[in-house]
Amino acid sequence: MFHNDTFHRLDRQECLRLLAKVPVGRVVYTRQACPVLPVNFSLDTDASVLLRTAPDSDLVRAVEDVVVAFEADEFDAATRSGWSVVVTGRATAVTEPAEHERLSQAGPASWMPLSDAVFVGIESEMVTGRELKGTRTR
Repeated sequence: MFHNDTFHRLDRQECLRLLAKVPVGRVVYTRQACPVLPVNFSLDTDASVLLRTAPDSDLVRAVEDVVVAFEADEFDAATRSGWSVVVTGRATAVTEPAEHERLSQAGPASWMPLSDAVFVGIESEMVTGRELKGTRTR
């Protein structure tokens, strides 16, 4: 039996703290049938979401200089608790050489083998989140 579930909206700082805890989220962009693509990511110092992908990927072509959404979450079905955070903002590929070099060292590592990499940053123009804290009783 579950009761005493509490739902609340998260402020920007709490959203960013939770995002930093998980390695995978989903980028949502419009291309044909509005794809949702799971990707690994990290947060940059300015709170933008960073993706690392291949230069010839469909993702780079589809999101360059357009507004996209990025979502990450974590849930526990047993306790009916979890959180979800959505970052909405303009996506741009990193082209400045010094910034690319910095991200090559400190940015997200790709889970796929890449001979060359492109970093895509998603500005955190709008950050929203919610959390559900459930309690389980018998």
